[in-house]
Amino acid sequence: MTENKKKLQIWLPLLFSITMIAGMFLGYKMRDGLPGKSFFYVEKRRPMQEIMDIIQNRYVDDVNMNKIADSGIQTILAQLDPHSTFIPASQLERVNDDINGTFFGIGIEFNLLDDTLHVVNVLKDGPAALAGLQTGDKVLQAGDSLISGKKLEIERIRKILRGPLSSEIRLVILRGSAGKTIMVKRGSIPITSIDAAYIISKNVGYIRLNRFSSQTYREFMVSLESLKKQQMQKLILDLRDNGGGVLEEAVEIADEFLSDDKLITYTEGKHTPKKEYRCRREGQFEKGELVVLANEGTASASEILMGALQDWDRATIIGRRTFGKGLVQDQFTLSDNSALRLTISRYYTPVGRSIQRSYARGGKAYYNDIYIRYLDGEMVNADSVKNDTTKIFKTMHGKKIFGGGGISPDFFVAADTSSLKILTAKLINKGLLNDYGYRYFIKNPNLLSIFKTPDQFVKTFAVSDESWSIFETMAAHDSINLKNLDAKEKSFLTNSLKLSVARQLFRTEGYYETLNSDDANVKKALEVLSK
Repeated sequence: MTENKKKLQIWLPLLFSITMIAGMFLGYKMRDGLPGKSFFYVEKRRPMQEIMDIIQNRYVDDVNMNKIADSGIQTILAQLDPHSTFIPASQLERVNDDINGTFFGIGIEFNLLDDTLHVVNVLKDGPAALAGLQTGDKVLQAGDSLISGKKLEIERIRKILRGPLSSEIRLVILRGSAGKTIMVKRGSIPITSIDAAYIISKNVGYIRLNRFSSQTYREFMVSLESLKKQQMQKLILDLRDNGGGVLEEAVEIADEFLSDDKLITYTEGKHTPKKEYRCRREGQFEKGELVVLANEGTASASEILMGALQDWDRATIIGRRTFGKGLVQDQFTLSDNSALRLTISRYYTPVGRSIQRSYARGGKAYYNDIYIRYLDGEMVNADSVKNDTTKIFKTMHGKKIFGGGGISPDFFVAADTSSLKILTAKLINKGLLNDYGYRYFIKNPNLLSIFKTPDQFVKTFAVSDESWSIFETMAAHDSINLKNLDAKEKSFLTNSLKLSVARQLFRTEGYYETLNSDDANVKKALEVLSK
């Protein structure tokens, strides 16, 4: 063997390796031919990136480039539609928690009163309850953070109390006049979708859904099956102020009301092929009479559910015209752990209508539409409702319905405008109506032994003159004078105080049982079901 052949044998494996690596690299660069991906593609720098670089390198002062970039992204998205949004990394966990229907924390509801964190409610069997925390405790310190003083921020406190699953946090509390230290191990805390589920009248059930998270269908089925065991034959489904959420959860619930393989909705976009969502199984409530309550805050996934039920003549809709959101978003996680929630398609009801209202005048005008409805009288007068008469459809049984601008009800119920008065708005903004229930409970700790059920509370509790005087004093402390109220406004506020106490005693279940006892929408629903 010559010397040259020996050298070739030595170097040949290395040459093969280099050739293979080079081939893999070129193949990776050329794998899809997209700008920035191709080996032979030279991407032209955009003016935006050039400007960012010049600012960073030449601007007179230090600047927060991340903040500028975030603002730039928001400006870009404002040119698209009102529902395509950028979620900064600092907010993404909170947004995802709402979608997932759970987070890791200690399981308390709290409020800031007199510059101090008060424990308003302790989740039953939650981490805080197991550690011994009680309603009425004042939290002075959490971990190494002091949480008392005028500069307390709700969001900062939430971040302190939340943390990794099973991690511990030390709380220094004040119970009465005694100080105490409690160690709490964080656990999984549900963000429930069901505000209330109970038998509201003979054989009539009531379920209120506040959102559509990834846990909503499971929670809904637990409530539905419980009501069926209590001989429920008719149902009121309350979707008022439900802003939507996970589309698939709304589809699953619709499947419980619709039979066979009926179409529930379909989605389609320029870059997203048509996708149909149909019934897949026998539903648990395909036959019973159904009423759905809706208003201008009912949106997105709620409208998907309502649209299917209305198109198939499966439910009676009561209330006011819904928000009108017919766009579907997908969430894309970005390299810095922020996210882009981008509209990728529109959804359509079974008869082919899109209920998305126009956003041609921009985002500000789009969201001001609800305020304009109040000004135009649509909230209080059925004759003022502005349906899009250029987009008329018919249900499966031939009833006229409209596309664009939301879903119009079968029976209109005017809004109670009492809460829109300036003085009442001040009380709401200051949080005084919510605070009242907690303060009343602290002064009357035996309330739960007197009122054992929400129904008993509704029938027997009344706001006394003495209680009203206490509320007047609370309001006066915030420079709000309640001495010269008209009868209607005082009646509204008195009822609001009762609702506040009900929420404190029985949480959302008690709140809605109390509210529904004199609610015009619920009364109309019961009237329709009785016929």
